[in-house]
Amino acid sequence: MFGKILFISDNIAHVENKMSRDVVSDLMNVHVIFEAPNQRILGEVIELNDNVIKIRFLGEFDGKRYLNGVLRKPLLNSTIRIINGEELMELVGAYSDKSFILGSSAIYKNFKVCPDINALFSNHFAIFGNSGSGKSCGVSRIIQNVFNNPHMNPLNANLFFFDAYGEYKNAFSKLKDINPNYNYKFITTNPTDENDYRLDIPLHLLTLDDWTLLLQATNHSQLPIIENTIKLARIFSRENETSRRLKNHLIAKALLAVLFSNETTANKKNEIFRIIEVCNTPEFNFNTVIPGIGYTRILSECFEIDSHGNFGESVLITDYILKHILDDTEPFLEPEEAYYTLKDFANALEFTLISEGFQNNENLYSDAIILKVRLNTIMTSKVGSYFSGERYIPIEEYIKILMDAKGSKSQIININLEDIDDIYAKVIVKIFCRLLFDYSKSLPERASMPFHLFLEEAHRYIQKDSDTFLIGYNIFDRIAKEGRKYGVLLAIISQRPVEISDTVIAQCSNFLIFKMTHPLDIKYIEEMLPNISSDIVEKQKILQPGTCVGFGGAFKIPMIVKLDMPNPMPYSTNCNVSSCWR
Repeated sequence: MFGKILFISDNIAHVENKMSRDVVSDLMNVHVIFEAPNQRILGEVIELNDNVIKIRFLGEFDGKRYLNGVLRKPLLNSTIRIINGEELMELVGAYSDKSFILGSSAIYKNFKVCPDINALFSNHFAIFGNSGSGKSCGVSRIIQNVFNNPHMNPLNANLFFFDAYGEYKNAFSKLKDINPNYNYKFITTNPTDENDYRLDIPLHLLTLDDWTLLLQATNHSQLPIIENTIKLARIFSRENETSRRLKNHLIAKALLAVLFSNETTANKKNEIFRIIEVCNTPEFNFNTVIPGIGYTRILSECFEIDSHGNFGESVLITDYILKHILDDTEPFLEPEEAYYTLKDFANALEFTLISEGFQNNENLYSDAIILKVRLNTIMTSKVGSYFSGERYIPIEEYIKILMDAKGSKSQIININLEDIDDIYAKVIVKIFCRLLFDYSKSLPERASMPFHLFLEEAHRYIQKDSDTFLIGYNIFDRIAKEGRKYGVLLAIISQRPVEISDTVIAQCSNFLIFKMTHPLDIKYIEEMLPNISSDIVEKQKILQPGTCVGFGGAFKIPMIVKLDMPNPMPYSTNCNVSSCWR
């Protein structure tokens, strides 16, 4: 048995060791109770030697309930014993309709660790660990255990996995075998199976902020260009009388600006023809008939240059253009609910560059051309095929389409990004997160439809970007700070926490730390997390694959948890080199 308390220093009791060597060797990390009248204090064995056992105080039992922290130190004459089964069940949690099995206690072999679902999933949480430490297997096992819980049916779950390497398809594709009402949806850039869905984001749902990131804008002078392009794309894409009159007004204004500029007549002609080539209507195209008094001309003929270096029909064309200028454009403005394509956007950008006179300002023209080049790169690469859509759909309908799998609701939506370069993958993830966040904020009942965003290899996306400088916020920082009250919750999974935004990590309430060895990451975690002790840090350094330290609001005390292997497995195992070589 334990001997008496020799002395108490800070938060550690130094206890006389009266046990045999064989017994003492099994005590490391075991929890003990300091018991006295009306007092039961929980401690953990942290150091052993032949004479003294050091025990750190963790918390106190109030009846059957455990409370973190110690207000009163134990009495020196307290009885010291190993924690009993009832007390341990209070710490590890009971399996019920409000909890799930995380894994087995690494210290107490016959006990399962069962966190409360609300305590873990109602807050942002993080999973860190080296490559090969068991993160992907751990995540797969956690979600499988949640859906395998016979006490509950999470039919209304909305788990979005942003999968950097297509790892989770195998782990979740058999979800329907657990319950026929469960559905898994795999969205990918490269569909290969009949049940795969092609990645498709309606272009018209992109906001100014989204376009700013997609076109990799670098300074504020580019934002008005993008904003005007979005407005024009909505106008140019519509084919009705109202839209036509507004188009004619915009073309007429652009033509007048060129006609009365200080450019040479030859340059004016070139710019006018470019405007008509980019944006034309029946009233403004090269073959439009312009009626004069007793004769007619087609539009292109009106811009023939005479022997004096002027337009031969300058009066005729000016009068014609002025007839299409609207006194008030407000009644003709197109609503924002307009479907447009990348080609429409490209034409609108070209029209913006010509009509706004960017050619005459070297700095602005340089900024504008960069946007044009980046847009052309998107249009001519596979990235452009991810932004299409066939008709206008509101955000509410698109979210429903995302979660629909052949007429049934999906609980797990796996978005595979392995074929996309990091630059565009990051933007696509930000766009999805922004859409889900905006949708959640629009719900009549706040947090009535929670979305869990699992970000595999989160250091690829949640970075210290220039978003705040350009658009005033970073969507991940905003979700980290505001998402909890709307039910938009982050689950960040990474092997390099040092590369992740400080704001996001600081807002996480729960952590599962697998083995980590990089000194910068270890130091960063120590500094970022006020509730992590040096003991936890030391424990995670020597963990076996598949074993983690869990701590935070969902855990009464830091727990070393051994997770079972997932079934099915994710595609995350090492290459079998010897088999390949043979």
